[in-house]
Amino acid sequence: MNTAKWSMILLVVCPGAVRAGSDITSISSMDILQWEKMAAGVWKASIGKKELASIDYAGPPKLKALSDMGDAKFPFERNTARGQINASGTSVRLPLEESEKIYGLGLEFKGINRRSNVYHLKVDHYGGVKGYTHAPVPFYVSSKGYGVFVSTARRPSFYVGIGNRKDSKLPPYIDRTTGGSKWSARPVSDAVEVSVNGQGLEVYVFGGGNPLEAVRRYNLYCGGGVLPPRWGLGFWHRMHTRSSDSDVLKEVADFEKYDFPLDVIGLEPGWQSFAYPCSFEWDKTRFPEPKRFLKQLSEKGIRVNLWENPYLAPTSTISQAMKPYTGSHTVWLGEVPDYTLETARKILLDHHQKNHLDIGVSGYKFDEVDGYDVWLWPDHASFPSGHSAVQIRQLYGLMIQNMFMQRFREMNKRTYGLVRSSNGAASPSGFVIYSDYYDHRGYVTALVNCSLAGVLWTPEIRSARSDEEWLRRFQSVCFSPMVQLNAWSSGKKPWSFPKVTDLVRDVIRLRTRLLPYIYTAFYDYNQRGIPPFRAMVLETGFDHSEEIIAGKLHGEDNPYAETMRLETTDQYMMGPSILVAPVFAGQKRRKVVLPRGNWYDFYTGKIVGNGETITIETRLEQIPLFVKDGGIVPMMPSVNNIAGAKGTIDLEVRHYGRKENTYLLYDDDGQTFDYEKGIFAVTELSVKKSNGKLTGSSSTSNNKWQSRYRKVSWKFMSQ
Repeated sequence: MNTAKWSMILLVVCPGAVRAGSDITSISSMDILQWEKMAAGVWKASIGKKELASIDYAGPPKLKALSDMGDAKFPFERNTARGQINASGTSVRLPLEESEKIYGLGLEFKGINRRSNVYHLKVDHYGGVKGYTHAPVPFYVSSKGYGVFVSTARRPSFYVGIGNRKDSKLPPYIDRTTGGSKWSARPVSDAVEVSVNGQGLEVYVFGGGNPLEAVRRYNLYCGGGVLPPRWGLGFWHRMHTRSSDSDVLKEVADFEKYDFPLDVIGLEPGWQSFAYPCSFEWDKTRFPEPKRFLKQLSEKGIRVNLWENPYLAPTSTISQAMKPYTGSHTVWLGEVPDYTLETARKILLDHHQKNHLDIGVSGYKFDEVDGYDVWLWPDHASFPSGHSAVQIRQLYGLMIQNMFMQRFREMNKRTYGLVRSSNGAASPSGFVIYSDYYDHRGYVTALVNCSLAGVLWTPEIRSARSDEEWLRRFQSVCFSPMVQLNAWSSGKKPWSFPKVTDLVRDVIRLRTRLLPYIYTAFYDYNQRGIPPFRAMVLETGFDHSEEIIAGKLHGEDNPYAETMRLETTDQYMMGPSILVAPVFAGQKRRKVVLPRGNWYDFYTGKIVGNGETITIETRLEQIPLFVKDGGIVPMMPSVNNIAGAKGTIDLEVRHYGRKENTYLLYDDDGQTFDYEKGIFAVTELSVKKSNGKLTGSSSTSNNKWQSRYRKVSWKFMSQ
């Protein structure tokens, strides 16, 4: 291609860019990105042509909620953000200060600070390569309080403060033979550079005074966070893969016998007449009367979730109809539908409607949408839509989530399920990510990092090497977005380790008691973009926002320094007030990093510290929980089935510390999308101080919905 022709193409595909110079190797030759304001505190720049991208699967932006947050300043000098299209593809260069830390980039099992590394974001069965993960979300958050989202269906590479352009701000030159430890193989760079092997991308910037504000704006712009059905936050038990309907009913009876909560039964591959690839049809031997079977479970308040992978077996009754809409290559000899095509989506959804949803199935677990290269389609595969194999693979899990969420919305039924891969703009989707990875510490780190990416994660339980590990894993999963025992292979039950059976039951019941608090936290996710389970680096957004705006904090009091102090991955926040510090098998004591402000022990109400790192002795029967000063925690009586708990609910409302506070407790029907029409109720729980004594009050506003929370008993834990 000659130079004149190449220049002409750049003028066509980069209409919003400003050319500056002719030396294509210099920063000045890159196009200055032109920013369009999309909402309060949100800007977009485009370079090259519009391609398939993750933002295409986002929900409608919550513009009012963004406006209610107030506006924000653009976070860096606009002329420092540049882009370029060359023989390697499309790249952008965004400024990075020397002391700035970067968090995010999706689900990761190790670390939290992404500075000074390269991440090639690829949907993949986790293999330890930086960026190869189930949810390679191209969104990062700066310790300075802004976020950047690169919307693409390509595999973006992020060079985070690494890779020095010859005309950039370079660190001092140091001779390796004489410089000693001062020489670095990774010299400090002054930019984050992102590239894709494609002819265009979009970049979004989310402003804020702290990292939480940036994350909130990202979630709200993508449609807000998911509000699961109430039953989805209960206890899930996945059956052994070869289980029949009689096996399931016996297991349900055993849950009743052992007095354990149970809300969802998951059926693994064996429910189908053919799996790997899938028929999506009931096995007539194991489940001869699926409608009757589902009705039996429904009468007990138990929902059913079906496992699937998306690859179509030739025995399926939709195989021939789907064939024109499948890719060139198979997975386990099953054809791969192209779900960018409306007809392919309709064929699958209509089949699921008739055979599953209409007879009582409540949701799905979509497996194998990540996978190793050796079993998924190759990068040179072709698809009938014309999109590349890489684009389809990167977004496949997101596409499936999106089309099923739309179908459930048409039914006016909320769903909650599982998926093995996701991408950007996924916060409105009612699916939780899981993995074959099973390291307990890594599971907690994954939960922390997912909160920075607008996705949810479950540290599910499968097995354990000891009674203690079994209990410790239950304690972690009970304080996560989904409480699941996945016994598809092991056949384990909650009571499989008898020495800790009572303690396992206790922690599941504690989760149930906290349902009003957790459900409200998800409503805050839906309406305000606040992750219900979130990294400690986001906690600075609660206590210092006014001071940040006023510019009052400096030096050690600077909130960015506080953010970096909270770069820990073995603890996290749940809802507005509870700090969760999981314990791992063998730990007799552990450190807990406390944010600024007084913190109190959840169980006793005693003060434990303020803005310091404490060391605690662990107790087998308790997961360490701490509550911030002024924390209000509504708790309900324990129940063994959430859907079966009819009538009004009496609350025990706990208050911790000495601060006055107000907490808005949310309630709705727990099943439909009617809350979007104003059919919900909010109960204001308020604590005031008079003559040195704290008193609590409650009042409910019924927006066309009668709250089930009636009698409120206050318990002041720290008085």
